[in-house]
Formats: sequence, C-alpha cells, structure tokens
Amino acid sequence: MTLKSKLIGSVAGIAALGAVQAHAADEITVAYFLEWPMPFQYAKATGLYDEALGVKVNWVSFDAGTAMSAAMASGDVQISVSQGVPPFVVAASAGQDIQVVDVAVSYSENDNCVVADALEIDKDSAGELAGKKVGVPIGTAAHYGFLKQMSHFGVDIGTMEIVDMAPPDGAAAFAQGSLDMVCGWGGALRRMKEHGNVLLTGAEKEELGILVFDVTSAPANFVSEEPELLAKFLKVTADMNAMWNSGENTAEMLPVIAKDAGMDEDATAETMATFVFPSVEDQMGEKWLGGGAQAFMSGVAGVFVEAGSIPSALDSYDAAVNTGPLMSAKGM
Repeated sequence: MTLKSKLIGSVAGIAALGAVQAHAADEITVAYFLEWPMPFQYAKATGLYDEALGVKVNWVSFDAGTAMSAAMASGDVQISVSQGVPPFVVAASAGQDIQVVDVAVSYSENDNCVVADALEIDKDSAGELAGKKVGVPIGTAAHYGFLKQMSHFGVDIGTMEIVDMAPPDGAAAFAQGSLDMVCGWGGALRRMKEHGNVLLTGAEKEELGILVFDVTSAPANFVSEEPELLAKFLKVTADMNAMWNSGENTAEMLPVIAKDAGMDEDATAETMATFVFPSVEDQMGEKWLGGGAQAFMSGVAGVFVEAGSIPSALDSYDAAVNTGPLMSAKGM
C-alpha cells in the first residue's frame, strides 16, 4: 500500500468535516519556494491538499519572503508556506495585516552568509569585511542574520556596499567573482559554498541568539473569513511533517519531494537533514507560538529599526500570531 493510499482515509475525514459548509473560496493560491524541500510537497505533488480542502489549490513559487508579502497584500496569494520571520516582520511593521498561523521549519544551518575563498577571511579576521561588497536579500532571514553577524564582529555596515539580491542571483554573481560576500539559503546557499566559506556555523549563530525559522502566514482577512479551510490546510501540512519525522516513509516521500523542489534526491536528503519540522504540540509551546515567536519578532524588528531598514516597530507582535486555525487542525 502506498503512502498516498494510506492517507486518503485521513484526507477524506478532514474534507468531510467541512462538507456541510460551502466555502466562499472556489480556489486558493499558495506561495512556496523552489529548492527548499519540505514534507508538505508530498501532499502538494499528489493532490492531497485539493482533496482535503475541497477546492483547487494553485501553487506559485517565489524567490524571497518579501515578494510573498507583496503578493498577499495584493490579494494574489492567500497562504505563504515557509515565509521567513524577518520579511513577515517587515510587512507587519509597515501595517500590513498578516498573521502567522504555524511554524513551518527551523533551519539555523541552512541560512547563512558566505565569504569569497580568495579573501581568506574567517571568524577570526571578520573585521576585514569592512568596505567589502555583499549581496543580501533585503528584509529576509538572511538579511537579519547578516546584520546580527556584522554587529557581533564589529563590522560597520555603513562602510560596506550592500546590494539587494535574491539568493539565486546572488549565488550567480558570487560565482562570477562580482561579490566579496553573499547571503542566502537552500540550493542557492549550497552553490555559494562552492566558492567560499561561512563565518559561523548554525550552532554558533544560535549561541548569539540568531534563530532561523520560517512560518506559514496568511492575510488576516483570509484567516477570519476561511478558518476551516485554513485549518484543513494546516492539518494536511502537520500530517506530512509527522509522516516525514517518523522516518518510516522516507523512501516514498523523498523522490516526490525532490522532484517537486527541482532538486536531485541526494541534495534533497542533505538539505532536509538540516531542517526541523515541529509538531503541532511543539508549536503551541512557549518556545514557539506560545510566546517565543512573538518575542523573537520584536527582537528582529528592533535590529531592523537600528539598522535603518524599517522606520519603526510595533509595540507588540502578539496580534500578528493567530493559533486558532492550528488549534482547530489539531482537533481534526
């Protein structure tokens, strides 16, 4: 029996819960990243979301979380999977009414900055980065990590030439020798490392308080108008995470996820080995949506304000987190 066939019963049960209530939405559009393999992509590729939600789910790939925010603001996207906390904070701080509805993935090893090999700069000589040219996707998790690392090493970013570049573009420019340092994640980060070295490991960054995690986000009006639809989406996502985390379905899930992510299986396995997909129970705890995520958002906003990246922060980011749909998903 295939994993998909085993899941059909579960999906049918989820769908039945909302069968008596017609939804205003006939279809929804969900944003995600290529070269960023996650368990939800098994359900995406096999149509399990469409079956569970009872509506057509359109999927659109993006290069950065800032573009996801813009698409949600325009109404073109209803749900963004794995949006970085920094771009979410930038949008929320600017007054965009969006909400975090779950923790998608934690990945301190898979988001970083890389220094060109030719410079021979490491953490012991990081001060030499002053005056260098760096490619950074502004307003993203990579940007936040860059700012925190430069602050830790005492490098004045005012002396640097900072170019706003999506990770794939930054990786290409870095390979051509056009940048001294570049920041990004996923497949782009792997390509960056072919031509340079990181200053700090994921564990070293976490010791400095540089957490790296993504969220599932949605416009507040969609959350309030389609709570059951969103809960079903989060239920399927949680089921996929549980299937992957069990370690029992890797052989079936991996090739499907790899193909959907546009990667080979070895690179997919290597990338996902650095990811943590929290259970719903863990997400509801104090470390994440029980308070930790909100506090972290305030910290991110403070760093961006200090760096001049955003004009001001919200007094609190508590209202930017809505655990209602996730709680409903847990009961499905």
